[in-house]
Order: sequence, then C-alpha cells, then structure tokens
Amino acid sequence: MGEVYRARDTRLERNVAIKILPRQLSSDAVRKQRFEREAKTISSLNHPNICTLHDIGSQDGTDYLVMECVEGETLAKRLEKGPLPLEQVLKYGAQIADALDKAHRAGIVHRDLKPGNIMLTTSGAKLLDFGLAKPAAALVTGATLTAAATTPTTPVTQEGTIVGTFQYMSPEQVEGKELDGRSDIFSLGAVLHEMVTGQRAFQGKSQLSVASAILEKEPAPISSSKPLTPPALDHAIRRCLMKEPEKRWQSAADLSGELQWIGESGLQRGVSTPGVTQSNRRERFFAGAATAGALAAILFGVLYWRHAPENARIVRSYIKAMPNSSFVLGPTQGGFSISPDGFRLAYVAQNADGKALLWVRSLDSLEAQALAGTEDASFPFWSPDSKYVGFFASGKLKKIEASGGPPLTICDAANARGGTWNQDGVILFTPNLNVPIYRVSASG
Repeated sequence: MGEVYRARDTRLERNVAIKILPRQLSSDAVRKQRFEREAKTISSLNHPNICTLHDIGSQDGTDYLVMECVEGETLAKRLEKGPLPLEQVLKYGAQIADALDKAHRAGIVHRDLKPGNIMLTTSGAKLLDFGLAKPAAALVTGATLTAAATTPTTPVTQEGTIVGTFQYMSPEQVEGKELDGRSDIFSLGAVLHEMVTGQRAFQGKSQLSVASAILEKEPAPISSSKPLTPPALDHAIRRCLMKEPEKRWQSAADLSGELQWIGESGLQRGVSTPGVTQSNRRERFFAGAATAGALAAILFGVLYWRHAPENARIVRSYIKAMPNSSFVLGPTQGGFSISPDGFRLAYVAQNADGKALLWVRSLDSLEAQALAGTEDASFPFWSPDSKYVGFFASGKLKKIEASGGPPLTICDAANARGGTWNQDGVILFTPNLNVPIYRVSASG
C-alpha cells in the first residue's frame, strides 16, 4: 500500500525514501488509518534491523512518511536466483527474528512478513513495511477467504477480512483468529524454508489451495531437496511451522538465539532426528555396516566427549546404507571416514547400477548424499576443516567438497591404500604398494 520514492534531504544531506498515500485514496478511512498506524509503529521501534522512520507529514492533502533509504535488494529479488548459502540463511534469519522480538515486546505484530518486506543490505537484513501491523491484543474473528467490503466507518481489520500475503500466513491468520507474535514466527519459518530450499513451504494454484495447504498439510521435508542441511536448522524451521501456536517457538528471541547457536556451532551440530525408534535399530544391517557402525559410534563418542561444549546437545546415530545401495568394504576398495569435527561420515557404497560412489551423511541424520563424479572411489579421508573429502579413483588422488561439486585431481596414485590431510594443507599417502610415504600439497 502506498508508493515509495527515493529523495534527497537537503537539510541533513542524506538520501531518504518517501512513502506516500495517493491523494485519491486519502478519503478511504481504512487505508489512511493503516498508513497512520504504520508511522506510529515504526517510530516506536529503534532497531538496527528495522527500517528507521525520520518524519511524517502532509502536503496539499497528501500524507507521507520520510524513511531511511535502504540500499540493497529485497529477499524476494534475491530468491529469484535460487536458495541462499546456509551462512546467510542463519545470519539473516537471526537478524529478522531479533527485529521481530523488538516489535513483539512493544506489543506489535507485523502480520505481513514475507521476502518482499525484507531488504538485504551490506550490513545485514532490514525488516520493512509495518503498514499491516497492529496491537497484538486486537481481535479478528470469523474470517473467510473473501475480503469483506469496506465503508468509511469500517474498522482497520473488519470482521471476516484477511489481511496479509497468503503464502506466508499462519493458520490462525488464515482463519481470522486472534494474532500474537507466534503468527509472525510461523511466517518467518515459511520465509526460512524458502531461503534454504528456494521453494515456498506452501504452494497451490489458487489462494484457496494455498490456504488449505497452510491449514492441513506439512511442507516438504527440507532434506528431500537439501540433504546436507544441518538437522538443527531443519528442526528450528519445522518448529516455526507447527500448526498450533503453542508448539512453535514461543518468542522470536528464542528462535534468534537458536539460529545464532547453529551458526556458531559450525552449521553441523543439532538435535537428533525424531522418529528413530527401537524397531528401526533392529533392522538388519549388512555385515560391513555393522562393523562401520560400531567403529563410527566409538570414534564419534570420543570426539564428542573431548570437544563438546557445556551446552552441547546429544546426538544419537546408527550407520546404514541408503535404499538400493550397499557398503563396499575390502582390502583394495571401499572404506569410510569420520570428519574431524565428528559430525559427518564419508563412505563408499554401490548404487543400484553397481557403481561404487562416495557418499556423505551427517551422523545425526538418516539421509546420505551420493557425490556425483566419484565413480570407483576408495579410501576416503577428510580435510582438517571438514569441508573436503580426499579419495582415490581411476589411479588418481582426488578431492571434492563434502557438499558436492566437481572433483579435482591432485596427482597420480596408481594403487593407493589411503591418505591423511594435515593442518598445513599437506596430504600424506602411499601411491602404490611397497613404496615410501609421499607428500603433496592439497592444492595440487
């Protein structure tokens, strides 16, 4: 609502954004009341991640706001290029949640949180447009999917009217119920889901089908499109998107703290994946899987107790090959290796076509990803920062990013039996049987 112009404040020598209510709409009591409320709302919020209001006024019957001119692009525009890197998802998500916490503590619910109302700048995310915000205690009941007609005496949100953007609405907002800060938390969960996957959490061909999805369906698991997403982030987003407000994060501050914790923990530490039952654990393994699982559990336990901070969360896991695949364990091929941070496993397994590929999975997830371009891989080992996996294939020593990408050849290794990668970026390995240990730079 309203038009926005870039302008120059000649008194203070700064660029500003001017948002105006078109003159022909000034007689609309509902729109004008929302416009005035936006000014009062923003002026009460002083936060680095909320757009600053400088002034408010009226000229020749036209009302206007003078606001901070935010340089950058909207999150909606950025999402046109695809999902964001995990580091940016966590950074921007924590900042937006912190901004919402500021608003909620002031008794304000945004009610229209969406990518188009989030600006990405060099200093971080900025939350825009509180034009739909209102005091959290106000009631809205009896809503339908058809907006009611308004008159000059109509209240700001008339009974039976839905205000907001459908794809990011909470279930209670779709139903026209009373809203509090937890409604914004649901909307932020939908935004975070889209930032991670590049896809909207709730989709449909019409507003009715979108609303139905929000009320009745669960969004597609993030792991189905982004299998290496930290389980803790998956859990945080799923908790935002709970249908019942009581099951969500109860404050935006809690969500902001969780996202910061995930980022500070190296994107890998998280809660154990729900649904791992005793019956799952009793499923039959391949003989090699049992051996790999036992050794992985021991190594992970040692790493966990040696390096876990005081507030670290317990992670439980067992090792099993993915469907239609089987472990490759032998003296000349195969093998597995746990990352130095103790949270991921690289192993060799055959797919349904009988090709031996390198697979990577988080120990607190049941999903693994086959890395393309690693055919005939054997004897994997990790870089000290846990970002790369070294391996041998087709008579070469190679490396590949643990998240996937083209493998890079480092040097010849005709009949290797393993290697190790030190903090100085040097790999030690044996390129053949009965030969000395060789060293090579990890950069090749």
